[in-house]
Amino acid sequence: MTDKPPLEGRTVVISGMSGSGKSTALRALEDVGFFCVDNLPVALLPKFLELRQDASGSEITKTALVMDVREQSFLSEFPRVFDELKEKGFGLEILFLDSSDEVLARRFSQTRRQHPFGEGESVLAAINQERAKLAPLRRLAAKVIDTSLYNVHQLRECIANFYTKGLESPGITVHLVSFGFKYGLPYDADLVADVRFLPNPYFVPELKELDGLDDKVIDYVIRCADTQAFLERYAAMLEFLLPRYAKEGKRHLTIAVGCTGGRHRSVVVASQLMKRLTVRDGFVKLTHRDIQLG
Repeated sequence: MTDKPPLEGRTVVISGMSGSGKSTALRALEDVGFFCVDNLPVALLPKFLELRQDASGSEITKTALVMDVREQSFLSEFPRVFDELKEKGFGLEILFLDSSDEVLARRFSQTRRQHPFGEGESVLAAINQERAKLAPLRRLAAKVIDTSLYNVHQLRECIANFYTKGLESPGITVHLVSFGFKYGLPYDADLVADVRFLPNPYFVPELKELDGLDDKVIDYVIRCADTQAFLERYAAMLEFLLPRYAKEGKRHLTIAVGCTGGRHRSVVVASQLMKRLTVRDGFVKLTHRDIQLG
């Protein structure tokens, strides 16, 4: 028996909790060149992929589909359909979007939409029911993103980054994120550095209203001996870790650097780490999540 040749094309199935941002994710993938379909019945997925495969000369090589509980048969049919497609050689990547119960409930309250499991149930009860039913699919996901602290623009940027340079680069993509602990940890952080031990410009009257991109704040933070020692040691640790993560197949690493408000120290330190890191065959991206909030 000969091995089946690999089938061309890439298929991302976007699923997850209702209200977690699946439509936003679909639009982000459309922006980076994916052919996108919303709410395709799971029973039609095999025929859809076969037609794409049989279309000689077709320019559709990357496909993204939202599939979720809006289709009644999805929960019962997806295990069988996905297994059959993998057996035929189709590579499916499941992107699962999640959010905290509180955030999902607030989103439903703001939009005044009824939850798909909401008939005769409170919103929180419906969310818990959906979460339990989607647990098997979540375990199959190639990527899980918690969107609780993302706005629409941040989520689109995250998705676009992950499905372009993050996966297509032969090296590893490093995403440095400065943040404030008072606003919560970035949910997709792989490593977290707490720099609240450094002197805080917030308590210096002439620096309080500035941010970590201002030369006066930068000078105040980096002239501290502890800052220099931390940068030297942490950058050295990352230089040690990155090629080893890449060797093990990791293609995207998010490093979060946090201070109290995410406006001064974390911004300076994350920016300095950006200058010090070298990523072979990959790239480094920098985001200051809370700089306008701190």
